[in-house]
Amino acid sequence: MLNHDSTYENRTEILRKVYQKVLTAAGHRHAKWWLAFVAFIESSIFLIPPDVMLIPMVLANRSQWWRLALTATIASVIGGLAGYAIGLFLYETIGNMVIGFYAYGNKFSEYMDIYKEWGGWAVFGAGLTPFPYKVITIASGVVKIDLSVFILMSLIARGLRFFSVAGLLYYFGESAKLLIEKYFGLLTVCFLIILVAGFFITSFAFN
Repeated sequence: MLNHDSTYENRTEILRKVYQKVLTAAGHRHAKWWLAFVAFIESSIFLIPPDVMLIPMVLANRSQWWRLALTATIASVIGGLAGYAIGLFLYETIGNMVIGFYAYGNKFSEYMDIYKEWGGWAVFGAGLTPFPYKVITIASGVVKIDLSVFILMSLIARGLRFFSVAGLLYYFGESAKLLIEKYFGLLTVCFLIILVAGFFITSFAFN
Protein backbone atom coordinates (compact mmCIF):
# COMPACT_ATOMS: atom_id res chain seq x y z
CA MET A 1 0.00 0.00 0.00
CA LEU A 2 1.35 3.43 -0.96
CA ASN A 3 1.99 5.90 1.83
CA HIS A 4 0.90 9.52 1.73
CA ASP A 5 4.28 10.80 0.43
CA SER A 6 4.37 8.27 -2.40
CA THR A 7 0.81 9.14 -3.39
CA TYR A 8 1.65 12.86 -3.39
CA GLU A 9 4.79 12.29 -5.49
CA ASN A 10 2.88 10.16 -8.00
CA ARG A 11 0.14 12.78 -8.27
CA THR A 12 2.71 15.56 -8.70
CA GLU A 13 4.53 13.62 -11.42
CA ILE A 14 1.29 13.02 -13.31
CA LEU A 15 0.38 16.70 -13.16
CA ARG A 16 3.88 17.72 -14.26
CA LYS A 17 3.61 15.54 -17.38
CA VAL A 18 0.14 16.84 -18.14
CA TYR A 19 1.39 20.43 -17.73
CA GLN A 20 4.10 19.84 -20.33
CA LYS A 21 1.58 18.37 -22.77
CA VAL A 22 -0.73 21.34 -22.32
CA LEU A 23 2.14 23.76 -22.86
CA THR A 24 3.16 21.89 -26.03
CA ALA A 25 -0.44 22.04 -27.33
CA ALA A 26 -0.24 25.87 -27.26
CA GLY A 27 1.99 25.68 -30.34
CA HIS A 28 -0.18 23.22 -32.23
CA ARG A 29 -1.93 24.29 -35.44
CA HIS A 30 -5.25 23.52 -33.78
CA ALA A 31 -4.21 25.29 -30.59
CA LYS A 32 -7.47 27.28 -30.36
CA TRP A 33 -9.46 24.05 -30.09
CA TRP A 34 -7.03 22.71 -27.53
CA LEU A 35 -7.44 25.94 -25.55
CA ALA A 36 -11.22 25.46 -25.57
CA PHE A 37 -10.82 21.84 -24.50
CA VAL A 38 -8.48 22.67 -21.61
CA ALA A 39 -10.74 25.55 -20.47
CA PHE A 40 -13.72 23.19 -20.57
CA ILE A 41 -12.25 20.32 -18.54
CA GLU A 42 -10.42 22.64 -16.10
CA SER A 43 -13.81 23.84 -14.88
CA SER A 44 -14.93 20.35 -13.89
CA ILE A 45 -12.07 17.86 -13.41
CA PHE A 46 -8.71 19.23 -14.63
CA LEU A 47 -6.05 21.04 -12.59
CA ILE A 48 -3.92 22.87 -15.20
CA PRO A 49 -5.46 26.33 -15.86
CA PRO A 50 -6.13 27.59 -19.43
CA ASP A 51 -3.75 30.50 -18.75
CA VAL A 52 -0.87 28.09 -19.42
CA MET A 53 -1.99 27.99 -23.06
CA LEU A 54 -3.55 31.43 -23.28
CA ILE A 55 -0.35 33.32 -22.42
CA PRO A 56 1.96 31.90 -25.15
CA MET A 57 -0.88 31.92 -27.70
CA VAL A 58 -1.58 35.63 -27.19
CA LEU A 59 2.13 36.47 -27.27
CA ALA A 60 2.45 34.57 -30.57
CA ASN A 61 -0.51 36.43 -32.15
CA ARG A 62 -1.38 39.50 -30.09
CA SER A 63 -4.03 40.77 -32.54
CA GLN A 64 -6.13 37.70 -31.67
CA TRP A 65 -6.08 38.38 -27.93
CA TRP A 66 -9.82 39.01 -27.58
CA ARG A 67 -10.80 35.98 -29.67
CA LEU A 68 -8.59 33.74 -27.56
CA ALA A 69 -9.95 35.23 -24.33
CA LEU A 70 -13.52 34.77 -25.58
CA THR A 71 -12.81 31.15 -26.50
CA ALA A 72 -11.41 30.43 -23.04
CA THR A 73 -14.33 32.20 -21.35
CA ILE A 74 -17.13 30.44 -23.22
CA ALA A 75 -15.50 27.01 -22.97
CA SER A 76 -14.82 27.52 -19.27
CA VAL A 77 -18.44 28.45 -18.50
CA ILE A 78 -19.72 25.44 -20.45
CA GLY A 79 -17.23 23.29 -18.57
CA GLY A 80 -18.52 24.80 -15.34
CA LEU A 81 -21.98 23.52 -16.26
CA ALA A 82 -20.44 20.05 -16.62
CA GLY A 83 -19.01 20.43 -13.11
CA TYR A 84 -22.42 21.56 -11.88
CA ALA A 85 -23.98 18.43 -13.40
CA ILE A 86 -21.36 16.23 -11.71
CA GLY A 87 -22.23 17.76 -8.34
CA LEU A 88 -25.95 17.48 -8.97
CA PHE A 89 -26.14 13.96 -10.37
CA LEU A 90 -22.79 12.20 -9.88
CA TYR A 91 -21.22 13.51 -6.69
CA GLU A 92 -21.06 10.15 -4.92
CA THR A 93 -19.07 8.67 -7.82
CA ILE A 94 -17.24 11.11 -10.09
CA GLY A 95 -17.52 14.26 -7.95
CA ASN A 96 -16.19 12.66 -4.80
CA MET A 97 -13.30 11.14 -6.78
CA VAL A 98 -12.36 14.50 -8.32
CA ILE A 99 -12.44 16.30 -4.97
CA GLY A 100 -10.38 13.52 -3.40
CA PHE A 101 -7.75 13.59 -6.16
CA TYR A 102 -7.01 17.24 -5.47
CA ALA A 103 -6.89 16.55 -1.70
CA TYR A 104 -9.92 18.72 -0.88
CA GLY A 105 -12.01 15.86 0.51
CA ASN A 106 -11.43 16.69 4.18
CA LYS A 107 -12.15 20.39 3.65
CA PHE A 108 -15.08 20.04 1.28
CA SER A 109 -17.67 20.32 4.05
CA GLU A 110 -16.05 23.60 5.15
CA TYR A 111 -16.25 24.95 1.61
CA MET A 112 -19.88 23.88 1.50
CA ASP A 113 -20.63 25.97 4.62
CA ILE A 114 -18.91 29.00 3.09
CA TYR A 115 -20.68 28.35 -0.16
CA LYS A 116 -24.13 28.21 1.44
CA GLU A 117 -23.44 31.59 3.06
CA TRP A 118 -21.96 33.38 0.04
CA GLY A 119 -23.68 31.59 -2.87
CA GLY A 120 -23.01 33.33 -6.16
CA TRP A 121 -20.10 35.31 -4.72
CA ALA A 122 -18.29 32.03 -4.01
CA VAL A 123 -18.69 31.14 -7.69
CA PHE A 124 -17.40 34.58 -8.69
CA GLY A 125 -14.39 34.43 -6.35
CA ALA A 126 -13.32 30.96 -7.45
CA GLY A 127 -13.84 31.84 -11.11
CA LEU A 128 -11.54 34.84 -10.86
CA THR A 129 -8.83 33.66 -8.46
CA PRO A 130 -6.43 30.69 -8.52
CA PHE A 131 -8.75 28.70 -6.19
CA PRO A 132 -9.64 25.38 -7.92
CA TYR A 133 -12.74 26.32 -9.88
CA LYS A 134 -13.89 22.72 -10.25
CA VAL A 135 -14.39 22.48 -6.47
CA ILE A 136 -16.92 25.31 -6.65
CA THR A 137 -18.66 24.12 -9.82
CA ILE A 138 -19.17 20.69 -8.27
CA ALA A 139 -20.29 22.27 -4.99
CA SER A 140 -22.76 24.40 -6.96
CA GLY A 141 -24.47 21.28 -8.18
CA VAL A 142 -24.44 19.66 -4.75
CA VAL A 143 -26.25 22.59 -3.10
CA LYS A 144 -28.37 23.24 -6.22
CA ILE A 145 -27.56 26.93 -6.53
CA ASP A 146 -29.83 28.81 -8.93
CA LEU A 147 -28.52 27.94 -12.39
CA SER A 148 -28.97 31.45 -13.80
CA VAL A 149 -26.91 32.90 -10.92
CA PHE A 150 -24.25 30.25 -11.45
CA ILE A 151 -24.00 30.98 -15.19
CA LEU A 152 -23.97 34.76 -14.72
CA MET A 153 -21.29 34.75 -12.02
CA SER A 154 -19.20 32.23 -13.98
CA LEU A 155 -19.44 34.31 -17.14
CA ILE A 156 -18.44 37.54 -15.40
CA ALA A 157 -15.62 36.00 -13.37
CA ARG A 158 -14.09 33.91 -16.13
CA GLY A 159 -14.46 36.75 -18.60
CA LEU A 160 -12.70 39.18 -16.27
CA ARG A 161 -9.91 36.73 -15.66
CA PHE A 162 -9.15 35.72 -19.24
CA PHE A 163 -9.76 39.12 -20.84
CA SER A 164 -7.57 40.80 -18.21
CA VAL A 165 -4.70 38.38 -18.80
CA ALA A 166 -5.01 38.54 -22.60
CA GLY A 167 -5.48 42.32 -22.59
CA LEU A 168 -2.35 42.90 -20.52
CA LEU A 169 -0.38 40.66 -22.83
CA TYR A 170 -1.72 42.54 -25.87
CA TYR A 171 -0.68 45.93 -24.53
CA PHE A 172 2.55 45.07 -22.68
CA GLY A 173 3.76 41.84 -24.28
CA GLU A 174 6.54 39.85 -22.63
CA SER A 175 6.86 42.16 -19.61
CA ALA A 176 3.19 41.52 -18.78
CA LYS A 177 3.78 37.77 -19.06
CA LEU A 178 6.48 37.92 -16.39
CA LEU A 179 4.27 40.05 -14.12
CA ILE A 180 1.25 37.75 -14.50
CA GLU A 181 3.23 34.58 -13.89
CA LYS A 182 4.89 36.00 -10.77
CA TYR A 183 1.99 37.86 -9.15
CA PHE A 184 -1.15 36.33 -10.67
CA GLY A 185 -2.50 35.05 -7.35
CA LEU A 186 -1.82 38.32 -5.52
CA LEU A 187 -3.26 40.47 -8.31
CA THR A 188 -6.51 38.54 -8.56
CA VAL A 189 -7.03 38.40 -4.80
CA CYS A 190 -6.45 42.17 -4.52
CA PHE A 191 -8.87 42.76 -7.39
CA LEU A 192 -11.48 40.57 -5.71
CA ILE A 193 -11.11 42.45 -2.40
CA ILE A 194 -11.57 45.79 -4.18
CA LEU A 195 -14.60 44.50 -6.07
CA VAL A 196 -16.32 43.06 -2.99
CA ALA A 197 -15.57 46.22 -1.00
CA GLY A 198 -17.14 48.28 -3.77
CA PHE A 199 -20.21 46.06 -3.71
CA PHE A 200 -20.73 46.60 0.03
CA ILE A 201 -20.09 50.33 -0.19
CA THR A 202 -22.65 50.60 -2.98
CA SER A 203 -25.15 48.53 -1.00
CA PHE A 204 -24.84 50.77 2.07
CA ALA A 205 -25.02 53.91 -0.04
CA PHE A 206 -28.37 52.95 -1.55
CA ASN A 207 -29.96 51.61 1.67
